[in-house]
Parts: sequence; structure tokens; C-alpha cells
Amino acid sequence: MSLAFVFPGQGSQSIGMMSGLAKQSPLIDATFAEASEALGYDLWKCCQEGPAELLNSTECTQPLMLTAGVATYRLWRERGGAIPAMMAGHSLGEFTSLVAAGSIDFKTAVNLVKFRAEAMQAAVPQGQGAMAAILGLEDIDVEAACAEVAHGEVVEAANFNAPGQVVIAGLATAVARAIEAATAKGARRALPLPISVPAHCSLMRPAAEQLRERLAATPVAAVSGIAVYGVDVETHSAPEDIRAGLVKQLQTPVYWAATVRTMIAAGATHIVECGPGKVLTGLNRRIDKNRGLRMLALEDPQALDDALGLLKA
Repeated sequence: MSLAFVFPGQGSQSIGMMSGLAKQSPLIDATFAEASEALGYDLWKCCQEGPAELLNSTECTQPLMLTAGVATYRLWRERGGAIPAMMAGHSLGEFTSLVAAGSIDFKTAVNLVKFRAEAMQAAVPQGQGAMAAILGLEDIDVEAACAEVAHGEVVEAANFNAPGQVVIAGLATAVARAIEAATAKGARRALPLPISVPAHCSLMRPAAEQLRERLAATPVAAVSGIAVYGVDVETHSAPEDIRAGLVKQLQTPVYWAATVRTMIAAGATHIVECGPGKVLTGLNRRIDKNRGLRMLALEDPQALDDALGLLKA
């Protein structure tokens, strides 16, 4: 058995998330308290009470998803769960994977993703950027639709999530044109996403440069013993390579399908989603339909108990 953990990013948040797991251990409350101290506001209250507009704002969502993933991983380990052989994170989830692997201190990471979120929001004024999911088209057709309607504006493929699912990002006007073009090409669905910044496209270059400067002064430890996959679907262990990957990730596409296939090729037999929801688990099942590969999500106490029973160290 070879265990892989994956950590979700923006889009998996919901009001009331983590409440069931919080009843399992004081570790959940303690982890959120650590993050709240670093942030200067009550993060637990935000995720339990909302409102949704706050929860979905980039400045809140990024620290929230990092904290939720770390809290879930800590609970997994407290309950005797095995240390995974490999890890990966979707977008913001890469920071969570690095905390879990011991490369970046948790409080340092909380402040880092807060800075990242603020830089991303500042790079494109509120309302001028957009992201949309295109379902039912080949990757090449989505890229062609973006190129055909750009007309000098930015609209690019941002997330290659699974076969037939690509997220695009760019200026809102260009994204709207690309939705129409993708629909004309036969997309099954093409819908805007409730995300406040157009991540993983060239509009994020100013934010990426700010992140580069911040990371240069951020302690990052070498990763040893655990493979952590990054934006270029490579394992990075040296601090300078980890920093470079986090900068690159902000302004270039996320190759999630390729990342999952790489973990499977490296021997992963069980892929566990560590954090709220099961968005990645759904994508992973579409990426590889091998019935011998187990995919689990630690989304609630029962799911945690089931996974521990199957995978306990």
C-alpha cells in the first residue's frame, strides 16, 4: 500500500464546515485559534457563521482552507493515521501540503497566504476579473476558444482539472466571450465561478512578483521523506525550488489531472483528500477509473473513522 494525501484549494469552503470534526478533538479548535491569532480575527466564527460573501472572498478563503486542511491532517495524525508517502495540493492546497510535510511553519504559512490573497486581489480590481468552468470539451478546444475571442484581452486556461473539465481565467469581458465560444464548440456546460480573482493566469504576474519577494524572506525547510508535487508536476525538495514553484503556480495553470496521474504512476494505491468537502475526490475518480485504486475524503467524522480503519499506521 502507498498512501497519497491531497489538499483542496478555493471552492471547497462552506458555512459550517469542520463542525463535525471539531467535536472529535480539541485540535481543530486549537488550530483555528492559532490561525486567528496570526490573522487578528476569529477565523472559526467566519467559517461557522459566514456570511457567504465573506467566506468566498479570496482574503478569507485562502487562510481558511489552509487552516482547515492543516487541522484535518493534525487530527488524522493524532488518531494514529499513517504518514503519507506523497502529497499534492490544488492551487492554495500546495501551501497546506508543505505545512503537512514540515517545510513551512503553520503560522508562517497563514501569514504568507494572507499576503498572497491580498496581492492577488490588488492585482485585478474587484469585478474586473473572472473564472469559469468549461465542461465537456477537450483541453485543446478550450484553449482554442480562449485564443479566438481574446481580442487583446487576457483569457487563458487556468486549471486542467480532469478529462472534460478545464477552468479558464482572465478579464471578465474576455471570460464571458470565451464562455460563449466554448458553448458554440459543444461544451456541455460553461459557467462562471464564485471566485473573486482570476488566479493562475498572466494577470497575476504583479502578485507573483510580490510573492517572490515575500518568499525570499520566508523560512522554507527542505522536504525529506515525502514527495510533494508542485505546479510543474515535479517533486521539489530544495527550499529554492519550493519557493520558485509557489511563485510560478500563481501565474500559470494548475495541471491537476497530470499531478494525480503522476502520483498513481509513482505507486499510489490510496489517495485521501484532507480538508473540507470532496471536490478533489470527485475529480480524481474521473482522472483514473481504476477500480483497484481507493479514493477517500476526510470530510466528516464517519469518513475519518472509515479511513483510519482502512489505513491506520
